[in-house]
This record gives sequence, C-alpha cells and structure tokens, in this order.
Amino acid sequence: MTRRKLAFILIATTACGALVLSAARARDVPKVATGFVANIVCSETFVSGLDPKRNLAETTDAMPGAGLITWAMDTEVDLDRRDVTVTLFGLGRSHAVYRDGLGCTLDQGETLADTALPPSRPQAASLPEIAGPALVAAQSPQLGAALDRAFAEPAEPPFRHTRAVVVMKDGRVVAERYADGIGIETPLLGFSMSKSAVSALIGILVREGRLTRDQPVPIAAWRNPDDPRHAITVDELLRHTAGLALGSSLQASLASVLEPVNRMKFMESDMAAFAESSPLESAPGRVWNYHDGNYLILSHLICNAAGGHAADVIRFAREKLFGPLGMRNVVMQFDAAGTPEGSGAMMASARDWARLGQLYLNDGMAGDKRILPEGWAAYSASATPNAWVGYGAGFWTNLGNSFGANYRIAHGWPRDAYFAKGTIGQYVVIVPSQRLVIARLGRSPNMPLEADGVFDLVRDVVTATSTSARLAGGN
Repeated sequence: MTRRKLAFILIATTACGALVLSAARARDVPKVATGFVANIVCSETFVSGLDPKRNLAETTDAMPGAGLITWAMDTEVDLDRRDVTVTLFGLGRSHAVYRDGLGCTLDQGETLADTALPPSRPQAASLPEIAGPALVAAQSPQLGAALDRAFAEPAEPPFRHTRAVVVMKDGRVVAERYADGIGIETPLLGFSMSKSAVSALIGILVREGRLTRDQPVPIAAWRNPDDPRHAITVDELLRHTAGLALGSSLQASLASVLEPVNRMKFMESDMAAFAESSPLESAPGRVWNYHDGNYLILSHLICNAAGGHAADVIRFAREKLFGPLGMRNVVMQFDAAGTPEGSGAMMASARDWARLGQLYLNDGMAGDKRILPEGWAAYSASATPNAWVGYGAGFWTNLGNSFGANYRIAHGWPRDAYFAKGTIGQYVVIVPSQRLVIARLGRSPNMPLEADGVFDLVRDVVTATSTSARLAGGN
C-alpha cells in the first residue's frame, strides 16, 4: 500500500468517525436546547418571580444563534402545577418541575429523589450587616453616574439587560439598583457563579479536615489505583485541570448544545455519575479545560460529606456558609438524583451574592468567625497555569500573565481583582486593594467582551470610591 493511499484511508476514517460522532451529538440538540430553556424559565418564574416571556426573550437575546431555534419552541408554563414543558418542533420534550425550597429540577422520566427539607432555624449572622432593609441610593454623584451607565442600553444590539448592581465598600453597601420587577430579596440565577459557592463549601470541608486539597478525591468509581482517574485531586477539579473528556463549558451559544457536558446537564438524571464515568483526555494536572463536570463532581463530594441527601446539603450549607454570612435569599437547586447542581444553578439575591464576595475579601472571616481556611481566598485567586482566560480555583483572576488578565487590566480593572463569573453577564468582583465588592447580574452576551458594560462599571466604581472620593454613607 502506498503512503498516499494510507494517508487517504486515515483521513477518510477520521472524517467518517467525526461524522458519526457529530450525528450522534446532533440527535441530542432538541433535548439539550429544550432542557436549557425549561430549567431557566422554571427557575426564574417560580423562584425569582420574573415574567416568563420577558425572561426568555432577554435570555435568547444574550445567546448568539439561539433565535434560530427558539422560534420553533413551544414553551408551556403551568402556574397551577408549577412546572414548565418545552418542545422543539414537537421533539425533545423537557419538563422542569418546581419544588418548594429546592427550586426546579429537570424530570428525566425517573422518580425524583425524595427530599424532606430541614427545618429553617433562625441563625444569627456573624458577618456584620451590610445594609438596612431599604434600598441604598448611590452615596455620591459619581456612583450614581456609574449605575446610570450600567443600566443604560446602547442604541443598537447587543443589549445589556442589567438586572441588579450592588456596590460594597469597606463591608457596607454604598450603592445598589435593580431593574423593574426585581428587588433586594429577589433570588437571581448566578449560572457559573455557583462554582464559587461550591469552592467555598469545599474550603469549609478542607478546614474541617474532611477533604484534602492535594490528595486523590474519594470517588467510588475511581477507587481502583490502576484507574488513571484515581490520581485526580480536589485542586485539579477546582482549577479545571482534571483532564476529563466532557468538552467545554466556556461558550453560551447554539453551537454549545453539541458539547457532551450539556448532554450531562440537560439529559441525565444523575449528572455527577455521568461526569465520573467520563474517561480522561489528558493526564490530571496537565491541561486546563473549563467544563461543568468538574464542579458537579465537587458537588457530589459535598453531598456525600454532608450526609448523602439534598436535605443534608441544605442543612450543611445553611449552618456553615449561608447562615453565618446572613444569606437569607438563597436557593440551591438539585438534579433528579438529589445532588446539588453546583456548576451553574444556585440562585441568590444580589446582596447575598455580594455577601459571598465579602467573605473572600475578608480572607474567609465572617466577623470574628473563621469560615474558610486561612489563605483560602489567596489560593482561590492564584492563577492556574495555561488558563488563558485567567482562572484560579473557583474564581477568575487578574493575577498571573494570562491573556484574559492582561485584557481586563488594559480595560481598567485593578491587577489584584478576582471574581466569580456566570455566563451571559453575572459577576461578583472582589478588589482587595480598594476594599470593594461589586455584584452585577443581567442578561448580556458573552461576546464581544465589552457588551455587558462590566469593564466600564468596575472602572467607574473604582474611580468613584477611591480614597480621594467622598461617600455620604461609607465607612
């Protein structure tokens, strides 16, 4: 056989394999697309109390290409049953069900894990109160102008659809604003900001000695020492360097429905089990690849450590994290197996998201109570090698020399800033040098990078709250 024929056969075989794989993934498109829509509409209708039509329109507007298929979707919101059903051309039916205290879960045709909610016991917050019950108006004209610009819409698309902004300086809210229909106590979907909350819960388990950052994780499916996944550590899951073959979660567009990680999220009843069954595509610790599977596995570890059930997770999170921070408007959502969907489904008010940022600004302290291990905040902000977007351990970061960090710094962000980030416009930005926390939530496209206006917001707020500026109600 000639070298040319051998090369032709190799190319043809590779192409055929790619076509077969693409066809298999293409069959998932209706179900993944309808699952995404059903979950968001359900969560933000029955938890946030938003108008489903407006919410779907703003979400679609923020995702390039989504309009090519959402016009063909039939979305039914049943206010009595409190569920949402979505089909695409009559195919790929997805059904999301609301349950009190648990938010929404995609029903994959199996019995949902039974959950009796733990009693809600009043718990005094350790974190000093960040604001009173009333809306905090901007404490300076400069801050007011910063919020005006954050909520202003450009004359032409892409639009920002800013929903909430909370600015904290020295532990107190010095400005906040909300879109119509959203208030101080409205839980808002954080998408991948949920990963930062999971990182905090993992940090608590590390502080308590129940997990170790640099040792193999206790996953039953990887128990065999001969399994190459046996070596995966908590640190590698937090940093997205575990090497599992699940595709990427960086994009929020029509093309992203083909990623296997989205089959996991919108077609599987036990998301963590699906992630844990994935083979390696690279040796642990060698390659950076951001995907939701890493944080679903971490969520499974939290669930196991807390007691194995959704109610145990809620109790653990309330007692160890949410309660001490005074986070009273939080909803953790779960998959059908009862594992928290910690990669992108936690909901919290904008103030509560800001409280989480304040915990990190305080190096893991809530008042005089230590929540996270000493140094956990610095660890979370430390740069992961080869993470071109600028990523640490559960947070994005401006530390290091990544493309993303340098780009943000060139657009006015401080070098020491790090932040929780959720797709299509969710941020909790922490700036230690300025004692600042900025929470911003909305429905803005990921690209171009300037579309959500957050570059301007951070730069404007840093300028407005610098030591030379006076704040009427600041500390």
